[in-house]
Amino acid sequence: MSTNERLAELSEAGVSVWLDDLSRDLLRSGRLAELIATRSVVGVTTNPSIFQAALSAGDSYAEQVAKLAADGSDVDTAIRIITTDDVRDACDVFAPVFVESDGVDGRVSIEVDPRLAHDTEGTVAQAIELWQAVDRPNLLIKIPATKAGLPAITRVLAEGISVNVTLIFSGERYGEVIDAYLDGLDAALVAGRDISDLHSVASFFVSRVDTEIDKRLEVIGTPEALALRGKAALANARLAYARYLDVFTREVRFPDLASQGARPQRALWASTGTKNKDYADTLYVSELVAPDTVNTMPGATMEAFADHGWVDTASIIGQEASAREQMAAVAAVGVDLDDVFAVLEDEGVTKFIDAWTDLLAATSGQLSAKA
Repeated sequence: MSTNERLAELSEAGVSVWLDDLSRDLLRSGRLAELIATRSVVGVTTNPSIFQAALSAGDSYAEQVAKLAADGSDVDTAIRIITTDDVRDACDVFAPVFVESDGVDGRVSIEVDPRLAHDTEGTVAQAIELWQAVDRPNLLIKIPATKAGLPAITRVLAEGISVNVTLIFSGERYGEVIDAYLDGLDAALVAGRDISDLHSVASFFVSRVDTEIDKRLEVIGTPEALALRGKAALANARLAYARYLDVFTREVRFPDLASQGARPQRALWASTGTKNKDYADTLYVSELVAPDTVNTMPGATMEAFADHGWVDTASIIGQEASAREQMAAVAAVGVDLDDVFAVLEDEGVTKFIDAWTDLLAATSGQLSAKA
């Protein structure tokens, strides 16, 4: 099997290619291993929507559901067992990548129950539970960047657990996420932990920003507003990367932690499938190329890039000033950016809760049918 040249070039430019999908079919068929070999895939992310889709399709889980029903498992227990089994198996598939990359890649993410998004204590407790259940060093626990999630991030890291911070939309919240990460490293040191074992990514959502802002620009409807469509998401991400560079290569606090073994919290571009058909289907991959970043792609976006994507190594570096101008222009035509980011966070949590609720209902039905 040969490696796709476009995705290999993206990887060589410093972007870790992660797949935003996981299912038992993907594992059992050998397709995941094939993607590692041919698509330069070095990690996987999951979320409630992905698990809902996986467990609702086909009969890959039928045998296990039947056993869980016979054991008298309730629906929450069944879902936890099923999802952690898949994630553990995926961690094992990525174990060689994990070793070869010195723990940077070969990572698999699993998210805490989205119903805990505003519950700090519940998030911490479940993060520990999931970490112990999967029991693999290349696991990342996904915690949303809500106000309640921020202290949970710090406390989970202090327990020696690596974290994928998800649902980040604004630069302001991203700054708080970085602080939560650094506080977690400090707390881990105080607890006597080896912080070189701790890893984290900050998942900055991209396409959803354009979806919400474009909608508002179209309502405003002026030529100036309409000319800004499709520009905000990339500008927002570019400013996030500038912040990453400021903290992890220039500011005093992290270099001091780095001298004690700390790793940078890499920026991860999430929600990179293009929602607007008028935009290039690889827009949020080709235009977000920079060293020490991650791009987690849906399968369709990955295949589109493999077919006709391009690598623009000047798409982020040196673009900070123009990105600031673009975001200022969006605000100047009347878009309330603070409201945009608040809406996106609320919608993100709600969408994941809705997917989890659907998953609970479907699994409950399957358990009842097998009982």
